[in-house]
Parts: sequence; structure tokens; C-alpha cells
Amino acid sequence: MLAPTLESPRSQSCPRGHNPRPLTCSQQLKHAAWLAPAPQRWNSGLPVNIGVLFVPQQEAWVVERMGKFHRILEPGLNFLIPLLDRIRYVQSLKEIVINVPEQSAVTLDNVTLQIDGVLYLRVMDPYKASYGVEDPEYAVTQLAQTTMRSELGKLSLDRVFRERESLNASIVDAINQASDYWGIRCLRYEIKDIHVPPRVKESMQMQVEAERRKRATVLESEGTRESAINVAEGQKQAQILASEAEKAEQINKAAGEANAMLVKARAKAEAIQLLAAALAQQHGNAAASLSVAEQYVSAFSKLAKDSNTVLLPANTGDVTNMVAQALGIYSTLTKPQAVKTQDEIPPAHKDLQPPSMEVLKVEQANSS
Repeated sequence: MLAPTLESPRSQSCPRGHNPRPLTCSQQLKHAAWLAPAPQRWNSGLPVNIGVLFVPQQEAWVVERMGKFHRILEPGLNFLIPLLDRIRYVQSLKEIVINVPEQSAVTLDNVTLQIDGVLYLRVMDPYKASYGVEDPEYAVTQLAQTTMRSELGKLSLDRVFRERESLNASIVDAINQASDYWGIRCLRYEIKDIHVPPRVKESMQMQVEAERRKRATVLESEGTRESAINVAEGQKQAQILASEAEKAEQINKAAGEANAMLVKARAKAEAIQLLAAALAQQHGNAAASLSVAEQYVSAFSKLAKDSNTVLLPANTGDVTNMVAQALGIYSTLTKPQAVKTQDEIPPAHKDLQPPSMEVLKVEQANSS
């Protein structure tokens, strides 16, 4: 139904016939808001009752008989009595989208915001939607605005941006509690835009920049710390590996030297055993005398090669005397072993064994 048209106060004539004074801008806005027609109802127009009616899908026609509610026509073919039955309301059962106008609200920390939203509704009961409230769309819009202001007053500015989903859910619950008697159900509410004052926006940008600089500084310090830790760990591991390598090298070197000493000792022992075995054979002393004489001559041939200072014994030219002295020293060292071996021989055989030529030579050398 259309609201009756009223003439603007500026176009009305004064009772005395004089022209009225022009209204100010604020007074014109107040009169325009007061004289604005109510929002159009959710219908596709009121059809005329001709007896046979076809109701479209997803629409509900409320029929009154002689001014009293009669029934609700369902989609399809319907029959009514002309003149007695009248189609009073046409309700759409589709989901309806309502644009909630922008409004101002004050947050908990006294920041004024300009906020608007979108409301999604559906008519659940055509009878309540027709007779429960005069204008459901206008009523739900006003309820959404007031609920939005009250919910924003409970939150600070930072929480408004973080808790938009919870804010939407609170508005939907509040609208559904009140619109239950109107046959309307609010499906969801979404906030479109939140406009912040310029100064508050500048402070928010400065806060964001400071927060980002702080995070960058923290990340840089963490990177420096991790780099220092990695370098220290690398140096530690390098020192440990170097010490272990040095330890292994020393162990291997010591083991090698020990093995070399053992091999040399064994070789020397075997050489001594072979030499002793060779000396114990026949003519061993003569071979030893020959070896000593050869070493003596070789030593004399190298005396003047290494240095200019040479120490020579008094009897350098007497090779026979030098060999006799060397054999005397050798016989002196080997004499206890010979005595021991003679003591081990039984007494019956000591007198029968003649002295050997080698022993006589040694005694002559000692006496000389």
C-alpha cells in the first residue's frame, strides 16, 4: 500500500496568504526524512480477485473474507469468491537481501565508526509477517542498526576488526529473538565496510609500521643469533675433529714406532743368534778376525774424509796388534760361557778332550 502523499511545508501557503520563510538545510533534511514514504512491501503487487487465480511458486497470498483473515493461497490453481474474498497481502518466500544503511557507532575505547552491512532474511510464516508487524523490512533494518550499535559498544577498536564473525553472529541471534513474532528469520548478517576517522587511521598505520619494524628487528636479531650459534658450533666441531685426528695420528705414529722397534729388535736378536751360531762353528774365530780387520781398514780409509781433525792411536800401522786386541776383548767376553760349558761336561771326559787351537791362539794373544 502506498502512503498518502503530503505536500511539503514549503509549498503550503500561509493562512494569511503570505509566502513562508525559506527553511534551513537541517530543517529541510528533517522534513524530507519525516515525509519519506515507508519502504515498499515484499510483494509483486496485489492481484484482483476474478474467481480463478494462479499463485506463482515461492509466493504466499493472504486472503481476507469480508475484512477477516480467511486463508493463505498455495502456489498453483486456487478458487475464490469474488466480492467476498480479497487478496490483502502478497508475501515472497524467497531469501531477501536488505542493505542496512550506514550508521555511526562508538566503540568501548570511544572511537566513532561508520559501519554498514547486508542482512539476509526469509519469511517463515506469512500470517505473522502480514499481521505481526506493519513493515517487516523497516522493523528488521532498525533492529539490525540498534543491535549493531549496542554490540560495537562492548568491543574495543582492535577487537572489532578481529571479531567480525562473532559480531555478525551476535547480531543474527538478537534479530532472531525479536523477529520470531513477525514470522521472519534472519539467516545471516555481514558487515560490508567499516570507516575509521582519518586521525585514527593514521595512528593505526603508524602502529602497523612500528609493529612491522619490531618484527623485522626481532627476526634480524634471531638470524644473527642463529648465525653466531652455527659458527660457534662449526668451530667446536672442527676443533674436536682436529684433536681426534691429532690423537689418532699420534697413536698411529707411536704404534708404528713401537712396531719398528720390535722389528729392529727381533732382527738384531736374530742377527746376534746367527752370529753366535757362526762363531760357534769351526774356524769362526778366524772369520771374526777377518771381519774385524776389514772393518779396521775401512775405518782408516774414512778418517780424513769427514773432518780435518784426526785422532790416531800410537800403533796405527800395527794391524796385527789391533786385531789381536779385538780378539782378546772378544775372548774375554766369551770366556765365562766357555767355562760354563766346560763345567757342564762330566769330569770323566774333561781330561780326554785336548785343547783346541783357537783357545791356544786366544791365550797367546792375551799374554802378548
